[in-house]
Amino acid sequence: MNNWIYSQSTKIIFETGAMKRIAAILEENQLKNGVLVADPFFARSGLADQIVANAQGKLIAVFSEVEPNPTVFNVNACADLLRDVKAEFVLALGGGSSMDCAKAASTLCTLPAGSTIRTYHGTGVALPATHLPLICVPTTAGTGSEVTGVAVLSDPELGKKAPIGCPNFYAAYALIDPELTVSVPAKVTAATGLDVLCHAIEGYWSTGHQPICDACAVHALHLVFDYLPRAVADGHDIEAREKMCEASVIAGLAFNLPKTTSSHACSFPLTTMFHIPHGEACAMTIDYFARVNKDAQGGRVQTLANYLGFADVDAMADRIAEMKKDFGLRTDLKDFHLDDETFDKLVAASHHPNMLNNPVEITDEILRDMYGKMR
Repeated sequence: MNNWIYSQSTKIIFETGAMKRIAAILEENQLKNGVLVADPFFARSGLADQIVANAQGKLIAVFSEVEPNPTVFNVNACADLLRDVKAEFVLALGGGSSMDCAKAASTLCTLPAGSTIRTYHGTGVALPATHLPLICVPTTAGTGSEVTGVAVLSDPELGKKAPIGCPNFYAAYALIDPELTVSVPAKVTAATGLDVLCHAIEGYWSTGHQPICDACAVHALHLVFDYLPRAVADGHDIEAREKMCEASVIAGLAFNLPKTTSSHACSFPLTTMFHIPHGEACAMTIDYFARVNKDAQGGRVQTLANYLGFADVDAMADRIAEMKKDFGLRTDLKDFHLDDETFDKLVAASHHPNMLNNPVEITDEILRDMYGKMR
């Protein structure tokens, strides 16, 4: 018998123009004195100013010192600002970087000055239950961070990139506004879109899979295969943008409880060691692992491929590889000229805890074969 529990505490509002609801949401929940955590681009482009205006005086400061892979130092600095202004809520605007920074900072700021997120980053130490309410407004169709209880952070000094999971990290509201994704460049659209694919397919084959998340995964994957090529080809194809936003949030629900697996485990060292963007790093290995996992769990992945209209898993993997090539995304590591020491380090670092969620045990031999083909 397959026993399972499903829970989701975030209220999702999916609507073109959803960000115009911010003032009403703040008023309804009696929230004031908030801080906007935004990707630096939006602080420069004027979108952050527009969000502040929409909040009608209830956002009193902006924090935009967030790196593409948010660091423990970004979180500490953000928490310092939240304490300094006596913030009562946090609004995150942007991709996974700003949302993950805001998640961690909204809890860390409730601890005394001088506290550091390093205490909790990959250490197993539990965060406190205290936190500020969080509202997430994603601007990419990719991370699904707006509906998950996880923040992925990097520590450049320690050479570490790892997730922190905490119930505090669930946003009170996720406002999904497809209009905000129209200006995303084609390559970023492609990389974040394939991150959506990885979230869905890994959530489906994860050892922690369950029926509700499986259904979300299948729905999201249908949308990615149908609409991502259109969104990459024409960023102003509003139907494709809407469908990819839908895929992103639904894929977030698909992997949130089962957790990600092999491709995400490998993405962490690929990003830390070679600075490959997260979605692109995940996409590098997902078709390989699809072939590795194709007969696992009584053939569930074969069934998934059939649900999606493919003859078998190999045909599905071939289509993913074709999409990466068509989108101009990285498919190998040849330009890094890996020496044996670096190659061995990459293999060792790929045994991230997420790898334990994969339905097939991923050995050094499997990783050496995969990375050897990329070398």
